[in-house]
Amino acid sequence: MNTASLKQDYRERIVPILLKEFGYSSVMQAPKLEKIVLNQGLGIAVADKKIIEVAINEMTTITGQKAVATISKKDISNFKLRKKMPIGVRVTLRGDRMYEFLERLIRVALPRVRDFKGIENKLDGRGNYTLGITEQIIFPEINIDGITRLLGMNITFVTTAQTDEEGYALLKEFGLPFKKN
Repeated sequence: MNTASLKQDYRERIVPILLKEFGYSSVMQAPKLEKIVLNQGLGIAVADKKIIEVAINEMTTITGQKAVATISKKDISNFKLRKKMPIGVRVTLRGDRMYEFLERLIRVALPRVRDFKGIENKLDGRGNYTLGITEQIIFPEINIDGITRLLGMNITFVTTAQTDEEGYALLKEFGLPFKKN
């Protein structure tokens, strides 16, 4: 299967389904996937600077796009945190890379989760969806022997949908394995 197969699938199969389901008058009204943002909050990096570098390398390996460190905005003495310290890693995927990642996530990574029963079907109220992953080793690109510690991440799917129903319908058609109600 080529890389843009989900993109093509969206144009040829998903859009007509959404048009019929929500009664849009134009193809342009159909919600689409705008971007996928992967984010790792690494509060533990305050004590150990190498964690950020490892996380950046892992995220870059998983997505095929350079990850960037996110930095703290202010000092918080209780957490031994200073302003402008790296405390996380994130990547924003758009276009073909986004579809490619989505396909790998649905077809390869999620089925590798132990005792997998589907993902929660709660959206944010504006048609966007965030999926929490507890271990980065579900991605086949990660070499398990090279892992120093298990890091979770959030994967946010940003859609142009106005409502949760539209966003849910779109993501379900893409093949995200939501739990049955």
